[in-house]
Amino acid sequence: MDEVEVVVAHSERATLRVGDVFLKVDADRARIDAEVEAMSLAPVPTPELLWCKPPVLALAALSGTTLGRLGGPSTGSSAGWAAAGAAIRQLHDAPLPPRPGRAGRSVDALVAELDAECELLVTNGVLPADLVTRNRQVSEAALRPWTPAFTHGDLQIAHVFVDGDEVTGIIDWSEAGQGDALYDLATFTLGHQEHLGDVLAGYGTDVDVDLDVIHGWWSLRSLLAVRWLVEHGFDPFAPGCEVDVLRSRM
Repeated sequence: MDEVEVVVAHSERATLRVGDVFLKVDADRARIDAEVEAMSLAPVPTPELLWCKPPVLALAALSGTTLGRLGGPSTGSSAGWAAAGAAIRQLHDAPLPPRPGRAGRSVDALVAELDAECELLVTNGVLPADLVTRNRQVSEAALRPWTPAFTHGDLQIAHVFVDGDEVTGIIDWSEAGQGDALYDLATFTLGHQEHLGDVLAGYGTDVDVDLDVIHGWWSLRSLLAVRWLVEHGFDPFAPGCEVDVLRSRM
């Protein structure tokens, strides 16, 4: 019998791998429904859906490897990063899905969440006040009107698989929906800013990508993530992770 590998697990959901099958366990039925719907609509490679019996979703494993991981070196080539950029552009150009996603929160809601989180980070001594203040200023660039696109919503580097210069699949679609395209680009390059140029080359030069907005999303996403990561057993203080991203803005 194949061993059971715990890919990721916390109080909200868990993903297990058994041989060539991934089992996602999520108590939130809406997230499972959103993931199944998004994979059916996305014009990019996604895992084969084997079966869905909430709270469990079974998916076939993808071929290829990820381009690296947050906090670690990139194992992918420039061509691989560019291919990922092209796939992201294909997604963003697709017809809009019916529901808003994580990247589609309103500016007012983001401002309220961000300001409350910044206050907690300082009050609880999680991060120094000057680090929080500086990154709150950088975040301001992301807080602007945007044109809705089909977004993944959680496009971490570990969620995109490539084989050479071909994208073989994108996983974890539970946060997908209408949202800000630059949120996806920023999430994908978080902690790997040296490959932003490769991603944008694949994404296409016909689109004017505001780098200040990308930087703003790097800061905003990191500020909102630090305390949650600590509380769920992850380490945002590890080299190359969220706190280092925040420090790079100083």
